[in-house]
Formats: sequence, C-alpha cells, structure tokens
Amino acid sequence: MQIWTGLGNPGPRYALHRHNVGFMTLDVIADMHGFGPVQKKFSGWVQEGRIGSSKVLLLKPATFMNESGRAVGEALRFYKLDPSALTVFHDELDLAPFKVKVKQGGGTAGHNGLKSIDRHIGPEFRRVRIGIGHPGHKDRVTGHVLGNYAKDEQDDLATMLGAIAAESEWLAAGDDARFMSDIALRMQD
Repeated sequence: MQIWTGLGNPGPRYALHRHNVGFMTLDVIADMHGFGPVQKKFSGWVQEGRIGSSKVLLLKPATFMNESGRAVGEALRFYKLDPSALTVFHDELDLAPFKVKVKQGGGTAGHNGLKSIDRHIGPEFRRVRIGIGHPGHKDRVTGHVLGNYAKDEQDDLATMLGAIAAESEWLAAGDDARFMSDIALRMQD
C-alpha cells in the first residue's frame, strides 16, 4: 500500500491558492481513477482506490499546512508503513509554473508542510514538486503562495493536473522518470 498526501489548507477560502495545488492534484487523481468516497480519518480526509496494480490511500490533512505531518504520521503508523511508502504532492517556488519534478528525500526549502512531515517522520519520503514559480523577491513570496491562480493560468493548471492524474500509474509503479517525461510531453501539446 502507498499513501499519497496532497498538501494544502482546509476550507473554501484557500481552495484555489497556489499553496493548495497538492489538494487539487489528489482531487483530480481520485476522480480520474474512480476512488471511493471521502472519509474522515487520520486528522484528514482519505479516499481509497487502485492505480494500476497498487493500492493507494489519498490523504488530505485537515490540519493547516504547518501541522500536515500529524495526519501523515498517524496514517503511516496505522498501516505500519515506513516513509518510503509516502508520496507528497506540494507546491514548489523553485520550479517554473506547471513544471513537475519528482525527488526522493531531501530538504524542505522553507515549505511549512514539508517541515512538519519531516519533524514527524523524517526526510526520506518521495516528493512530487509542482512548480508555482517565484514572484521575484522574497517580500512577495507569501502573497504569491497564498494567492489564487490567475484566470489566464486556469487552462495550464487544468492541463497539468490532468497530466499528473493520467500518468500516475507510472508513479505508483515507481517509474518516476517515465512519470515526469510523460507529463512534460503532455504539457507541450
């Protein structure tokens, strides 16, 4: 079993924030792959399903971003899984908008959701880094991250989320390179 966590903040006022792209990703994956109904569990919302031959639990922490690790830790302990079973989908300032990169382990780059998960389970989990771009100056980062996607970004956002969901079978199978390559090809169309 794998646990895929999308990072975001709960509540409708945050729904379209760039910081919530992890939540958006899980919603599209769940829809495209016919996951079961949403259940409250592990200080969050979960949906169970299959991607290819892999059983996957989608987890959206109901805590705010800086407490995401609590929900992730609860789920891993419940299923007796180690951090290698975890994939975290999150926004990434240091990637161009709508670029997708996969990374195993590493630092947190100041991301509060990643910091929380690192505190609870350590750094050795897989990350799907979803580019939101940097606003150019550190004083503008908070407004950028906590701002909604612009109207002229909606089509690219939808294309990227659809590509991630469509190619997620490669991610479930552990072929991160193929996952990234196929998403990049879809984004060129």
